[in-house]
Amino acid sequence: MLLQMAFSGPSLLHPSSAYRLNPLIFTKRRRSFGLSRFHFRRLLHRQLAVAASANGVFTSPEIAKTFDFASEERIYRWWESQGYFRPHFDQDSVPFVISMPPPNVTGSLHMGHAMFVTLEDIMVRYNRMKGRPTLWLPGTDHAGIATQLVVERMLASEGIKRVELGRDEFTKRVWEWKEKYGGTITNQIKRLGASCDWTKEHFTLDDQLSRAVVEAFVRLHERGLIYQGSYMVNWSPHLQTAVSDLEVEYSEESGTLYHIKYRVAGGSRSDYLTVATTRPETLFGDVAIAVHPQDDRYSKYVGMMAIVPMTYGRHVPIISDKNVDKDFGTGVLKISPGHDHNDYLLARKLGLPILNVMNKDGTLNKVAGLYCGLDRFEARKKLWVDLEETGLAVKKEAHTLRVPRSQRGGEIIEPLVSKQWFMTMEPLAEKALRAVEKGDLTIIPERFEKIYNHWLSNIKDWCISRQLWWGHRIPVWYIVGKNPEEDYIVARNADEAHEQAHKKYGKGVEIYQDPDVLDTWFSSALWPFSTLGWPDETAEDFKRFYPTTMLETGHDILFFWVARMVMLGIEFTGTVPFSYIYLHGLIRDSQGRKMSKTLGNVIDPLDTIKEFGTDALRFTLALGTAGQDLNLSTERLTSNKAFTNKLWNAGKFILQNLPTQNDSQSWKSILSYEFEKEDCLLKLPLPECWIVSELHSQIDVVTASYDKFFFGDVGRDIYNFFWGDFADWYIEASKARLYQSGGDSVALAQAVLLYVFENILKLLHPFMPFVTEELWQALPHRKEALIISPWPQILLPRQAGAVKKFENLKLLTKAIRNARAEYSVEPAKRISASIVASEEVNQYISEEKEVLALLTRLDLHNVHFANAPPGNVDQSVHLVAGEGLEAYLPLADMVDISAELQRLSKRLTKMKTEYDGFIARLNSPSFVEKAPEDIVRGVREKADEAKEKIALTEKRLSLLRSTVPVPDC
Repeated sequence: MLLQMAFSGPSLLHPSSAYRLNPLIFTKRRRSFGLSRFHFRRLLHRQLAVAASANGVFTSPEIAKTFDFASEERIYRWWESQGYFRPHFDQDSVPFVISMPPPNVTGSLHMGHAMFVTLEDIMVRYNRMKGRPTLWLPGTDHAGIATQLVVERMLASEGIKRVELGRDEFTKRVWEWKEKYGGTITNQIKRLGASCDWTKEHFTLDDQLSRAVVEAFVRLHERGLIYQGSYMVNWSPHLQTAVSDLEVEYSEESGTLYHIKYRVAGGSRSDYLTVATTRPETLFGDVAIAVHPQDDRYSKYVGMMAIVPMTYGRHVPIISDKNVDKDFGTGVLKISPGHDHNDYLLARKLGLPILNVMNKDGTLNKVAGLYCGLDRFEARKKLWVDLEETGLAVKKEAHTLRVPRSQRGGEIIEPLVSKQWFMTMEPLAEKALRAVEKGDLTIIPERFEKIYNHWLSNIKDWCISRQLWWGHRIPVWYIVGKNPEEDYIVARNADEAHEQAHKKYGKGVEIYQDPDVLDTWFSSALWPFSTLGWPDETAEDFKRFYPTTMLETGHDILFFWVARMVMLGIEFTGTVPFSYIYLHGLIRDSQGRKMSKTLGNVIDPLDTIKEFGTDALRFTLALGTAGQDLNLSTERLTSNKAFTNKLWNAGKFILQNLPTQNDSQSWKSILSYEFEKEDCLLKLPLPECWIVSELHSQIDVVTASYDKFFFGDVGRDIYNFFWGDFADWYIEASKARLYQSGGDSVALAQAVLLYVFENILKLLHPFMPFVTEELWQALPHRKEALIISPWPQILLPRQAGAVKKFENLKLLTKAIRNARAEYSVEPAKRISASIVASEEVNQYISEEKEVLALLTRLDLHNVHFANAPPGNVDQSVHLVAGEGLEAYLPLADMVDISAELQRLSKRLTKMKTEYDGFIARLNSPSFVEKAPEDIVRGVREKADEAKEKIALTEKRLSLLRSTVPVPDC
């Protein structure tokens, strides 16, 4: 009957069975080579594991040698199909909400994405298991410039230009591209295990978010916080648009410093000032020459006029200003406010005119005279040749420049005064500063508060318009025939704009919409609340989930995105959009270098997953410290892949040593233990009491670290507990119960193994979701998925006394193991031992004599306990394991003394020869004086090491000789 129950399903005796048993085993006259109880149980489990994995989602460790990374996608689809990613309001608790930083729709997964997905998923999975309704809201950003560039290149490959298509047709093509390729980054994020609620996925250009963008613009304009004007911006001549500060990257590059004569009007030929500039083509926009007030070289010229070269005698004033650097170049500064940020600010302060010499495409305009129409760089070359011919060129010299380049395409950005839409930031920044000051908003790590405060305290108005076709069209309409700077209408849609225009200008008026779009960061700044239904504050999601809990992102966009969300969140909803800001660092290569295609050190997350698995990658990334950069190496990934395998093998061991699920009597015994109760813990034997106590302590420590967002500490603590305590010590100790003790001890060991392991899986699940879920599903009697199983209780009982006692047992075990290794005792050889300690210590160690013998390969029948040394101390290795705990190991048990004496004597002779060689070199003046210092130091270190080894070997020889009986004369 037992066999029939155990092997229900395909028979193991069937000829076609992959797990066919030897029929001899089941005959009445089976021989002694039949299956042991242990191997028979393993075979039963293997058959049941085959049946358990028949659903095609999960695979038992009893079948698979290692965790198969290919199963990760199956597990993920299963989680999603079961609805586990959606928030559930089963309990009356505060929701935990994160809005995912929306990656660009054009994006492809990189390590920065892997970092934020890992950290956010850790937070989400932890809080989900804690019982909180948990929402991780995903989405993508329309990425105005990046997406438009991608589609323009695609069209160019077909011989089509954007302007030939027209705005509507081009926008249609972009939407088509988005529908076809826009899901790539989403699928890649899923591959990392992101447990987002994909039913609430958003795109910054979808209808709901577009309505929010328009509403935000209209309200800000009504409040006087949005205005139109001509100011200095970062201009991209190729893209033909202003770009944000974030989209400008500065690089150190080799360039040229040009020295040019500016003659003083009315002076002699010797009266001139030499200007040093890196961009001579901008001199056509010069409106003044400035020197420092205390620079005696030029003080006599202050108040006079200078003649701008190659401009047919145009005069500009020579002024003094303390901001001029006397030590840079010649100490003379040309002021070109139309083409330099600092000059622009200085000109506005001094009331100087602003002169623009450049067209939007990077060519010079008519202000440049004969150079009109030339590209800025061509004009630079031609101008220098002409200056040389006219004697106004002094010299040019090599100079390292800090060059602003577009993040999208790499072209050099041109500072340019342009008519744009701006947002007034100072009043918004004041509220955002107060939020941190009052404690409404916490920044992790705390040191970024100073950076946040400094930036907001010195904030500039934000240029929010972009000269693109892809994006949120600015909701402004102009009146045909009217001045667009004075007569315009801000409205929520075209119908509303027409209605306003008719009221103000009459029925026959014609209007047209501003062609520009809003900066992508404008819509992103609304992300935490626009995705939840704002401006409809009665929306169910807005009422349930706003304000959100956490904003996690890289510290490099603290200003450009995070601070703007805070400002607009407070402005529109009256509260901070999240309570915490968690900032992670950048991921660098193993040498600490920034990853780049140029260096060839970019690590692809998807390639990494194929080789090491998602769990190993996530665990590696999560071990970093908040705000600090992380050096990623193959060695770290390899180590954490080994950690995955160690978990798998532990699960395999436990499963192979549990009763079958239909062995109800055994399971009744296992499930009767209530380790959460103190009276149960007090009754446990020492190893079991120790590991359960350590587990309970670990739960408290790890939970506290999770709550403080100390994820690196969480990972290290779980790793050390699982590998150092559970796998290396308790699993090994449990074998004494499982294979030697029998009776109730077997059920106890099984119960403890299962209890500790399932709690380890829970603690580790947020970090390594795939392997932990796979192992969890393989364990018997699982009522629910690990992803939604309750978090372990905290403040469970623990016995400090048992922990201290087992630490003594560990010290004794290590001492004996070290002695065996030192004397090269064969691993299988059993040796005798005398344990000397107080009566109390001997009592609890002797009770675990089987465990000690198993862990140290002692002869169980020749382990003796006493409170005084044995009589053969002179012929034993004496070990001091700890205070009041010693051991004596008879040498005769450990080695063949005669053979060992011979071996050590030869070894000693060889070591002395090597040592004498080192000393001879060190005593040679020619070597010490002529050899490099590091070589001499190396020889000296080798000599010291050899001396120590000689002393140890002589000591061991002396001990061995003392055990050899001296023959009578």
